[in-house]
Amino acid sequence: MSCRLIRAALLAPAVLSAPALANTVHVDPSKASAFHTVQSAIDAVATEGGTVLIAPGTYREKLTVSAANVTLAGTGRRAEDVVLVYGDSAMTAGGTFKSATLTVTGASFTMRNLTVSNDWWLDRAHAPSQAVAVSLTGDAAVVSNVRMLGHQDTLFVNDGQGGKETRAYFENCYIAGHVDFVFGNAKAFFRKCQLHGEAHESVMYTAQSRNAPDEDSAFVFEDCHLTADPEAHDVSLGRPWRDYASVVFLDPVIDTPLAPGAFTEWTPGKTNKLPTTRYALYAPSGAGASGLTLAKEVTWLDAKGAQAWRLETFFGGDTRWIAHAQKR
Repeated sequence: MSCRLIRAALLAPAVLSAPALANTVHVDPSKASAFHTVQSAIDAVATEGGTVLIAPGTYREKLTVSAANVTLAGTGRRAEDVVLVYGDSAMTAGGTFKSATLTVTGASFTMRNLTVSNDWWLDRAHAPSQAVAVSLTGDAAVVSNVRMLGHQDTLFVNDGQGGKETRAYFENCYIAGHVDFVFGNAKAFFRKCQLHGEAHESVMYTAQSRNAPDEDSAFVFEDCHLTADPEAHDVSLGRPWRDYASVVFLDPVIDTPLAPGAFTEWTPGKTNKLPTTRYALYAPSGAGASGLTLAKEVTWLDAKGAQAWRLETFFGGDTRWIAHAQKR
């Protein structure tokens, strides 16, 4: 055998055991052949993208995904089996947008079957603060069967660098929080998700931030379930973070009482943003829908009006990026 072949044979086991060489990598602290942290696995697929399969367990890490075409997938039977958690806040991280447990700026990101949590508020020694669980600012993000847990500002889904429009699609997700816990300025569609308001003096499911009337951003919730703790008070569908906030609920099941008007002013008595918002509701059901009243600035949609906000129409007939992500 030549020296070259001998050298190749000696090196072969090391090459085969290096998980960074595969487009699909595994995270499992119990296995020597797998990555032991989620971030190291993300870094391993940063060049060309790839899939990170995460074994059941709790991973206390602050994570960043800046590359395109990255998938994070839990391998447990339930989303609860894989938990990505950190406990940062706007006060400790230097601002709300730096507090996220998971920050994604890369395009075509996919996440499924896991939990992302920011547990800052669970420590009673901590002062109240914004504390983001998931921050998505890359285009064409697809998130399915994911639990996003926090309190104030749980999910930030926003436009990209320089105000570039970003699209996002969420399906069968559970999102929990209280103040403004789904917020930002992306073009985002939520299908069959549960929004759960946690015990607090006031709960606002959304704080959308469309900046101008010619912007195409909006949050659309279709067939979503709205719930809240019994100790959640003054529950509203949202308040306008910016003057032209755009939020539409299609066929929601509302199982918690809503405050009069359903949507509220950003700071009642001090701001006057509602007149320029684009808030709408179609065919609500559930205990909270009985006797529901809407502020005069909120539109009751009919079937034709609702059709303009359905998935295909909302994304201009192009949903191939969603189908592609679901095949990964």
